[in-house]
Amino acid sequence: MNGMLSQALHWTTRTIEVFGILAIVVGLVAATVRFLKTRTQPGRRESAYRDYRSGVGRSILLGLELLVAADIINTVAIEPTLESLAVLAGIVVIRTFLSFSLEVEIEGRWPWQKREPQDDRRAN
Repeated sequence: MNGMLSQALHWTTRTIEVFGILAIVVGLVAATVRFLKTRTQPGRRESAYRDYRSGVGRSILLGLELLVAADIINTVAIEPTLESLAVLAGIVVIRTFLSFSLEVEIEGRWPWQKREPQDDRRAN
């Protein structure tokens, strides 16, 4: 592979990884700020914690998706070896399990279950 193209792909994957990390950190900070503002409001104490967990989970999901994208680009375009493909497969399996677990935790239901009417109000 051309040296300049390889270098560009390397920097592309590093940039996507940085955005993945930023998505997690910024999402965590934003969810924490929202939680601290709403937890003292009357009648919002219980929902504030649920919303906080949901916000943190969503930022982790977004960050994981970006990190997986960077790993895929790195493995397929930069280091296309069987060993790097096996490592990618392991990373994708672990991150997919984490994403699935977080999604169940955030939504409170399995992905194949129908939303209840009260879930629709909370999503808006």
